[in-house]
Amino acid sequence: MKFEFKFPDVGEGIHEGTIVKWLVEQGEEIKEGDSIIEVETDKVTTDIPSPRTGKVLELKGEEGDTLHVGNVFAVLDIAGDGSQLADEENLSAAGGGTGDAGDEADKETELDEKQEEVEEETAGVVGEVEVSSTEIPSSDEGRSSKKAPEEKTGKKVLATPVARAMAKDMGVDINTVTGSGPAGRVMKEDIQAAGAQASKAEEKSEASKAAPSQKREAKALKLDESSEDDGRYERVPLTRIRKTISEKMTESRFTIPHTTVMDEIDVTELDKFRKKYKEKLREEGVSLTYLPFIIKASITAIKQLREFNASLDEVNEEVVYKNFYNIGMATDTERGLMVPVIKDADKMSIVDIARAIEDLGSRAKENKVDLSELQGGTFTVTNYGSIGGHFGIPIINHPESAILGLGRIVKKPVVDKNDEIVVGKVLPISLSYDHRIIDGSSGSRFVNILKELLMDPDMLFLKS
Repeated sequence: MKFEFKFPDVGEGIHEGTIVKWLVEQGEEIKEGDSIIEVETDKVTTDIPSPRTGKVLELKGEEGDTLHVGNVFAVLDIAGDGSQLADEENLSAAGGGTGDAGDEADKETELDEKQEEVEEETAGVVGEVEVSSTEIPSSDEGRSSKKAPEEKTGKKVLATPVARAMAKDMGVDINTVTGSGPAGRVMKEDIQAAGAQASKAEEKSEASKAAPSQKREAKALKLDESSEDDGRYERVPLTRIRKTISEKMTESRFTIPHTTVMDEIDVTELDKFRKKYKEKLREEGVSLTYLPFIIKASITAIKQLREFNASLDEVNEEVVYKNFYNIGMATDTERGLMVPVIKDADKMSIVDIARAIEDLGSRAKENKVDLSELQGGTFTVTNYGSIGGHFGIPIINHPESAILGLGRIVKKPVVDKNDEIVVGKVLPISLSYDHRIIDGSSGSRFVNILKELLMDPDMLFLKS
């Protein structure tokens, strides 16, 4: 029978991909798990394996075409009676089916009728009494725990007559309001709070509409038309990852007011410490660079200054502090900038971090990182100094609140502890941060902590 293989939803907000190349041919016999197609998404290029064993009947799409989630891109012939399956599926889609399905539907209808809520209004001593066949749970009154609103069941919400009248007057959907009274009964105070919240949200919406849009409109690039045809210009379509980088960088710069503080750190003692163990660890397969020490020092600074491990929730007007430390490391690859994430880096030793850097960095360059390894960062470090450069203004990886840029370590004259001028190793750093939630004083304190820890390796081990 025929099996239509649809482009799967891989999550993480990815809705489409571009066909890089087909890995099978029409008429080829394949097994479950064999890769069918190589697809480039916003973040990675990945092979998609076949979920079934069978023969390839049809491949839909050419290299360079875009696939959206749910699109059929391959048709397989798998074992089974295809005609019978197709008939059953068509009947099911049309609302028909076998006798068992009909019986089941009758049972469901009968059950729904039995469970239909019976409402009755009767005279009471005070106001109105609502009678329902629904079992009323014990009261949560006086409890501090908050419960998320339950899904709608189509049954009438328990509420006082005053609350119902007030909800109608204020235009509040009472079904969306979580009651604070006995058995979850909606009180007038709940309606008032819901109305106030709705008004506040409406005001924010109107304000955002009235405010001038920061995002500029794309304008066509004007070129000398007479020169376009003589080969002096070449137009190359953006790759999907380059489009993503462009969109993310624009979003960050137009959303976050960046402030950057720059400084230099004397890492002469750190250089000596690293060289002392570099060769020994190399024998164990560990490449001990400066980066693991810098990441470890950054985590110590972040723990003291929580705003550097946070995000601004603009809608709810809240700062979200993260009590975990996932450090992204900007990595230069042939496909473009990628930022694999070292998860729970605070729980790792410097040697463990060094291993993670080597592993993630090499796999990112080979395009072998999983999508999950590119997600969940809370703070990013970018080492542009490995290529060259002194200072820079790194762009924050939105929605994070800060990014640390590292320049090339160079030999410079420094003043030692004896006030003598000597040749030292100097690390230039550039720290960009979200000025909406981080003040300039905090930026300076962060840099001071880094300087203290990186100038004295013993202090780094004592405080990390």
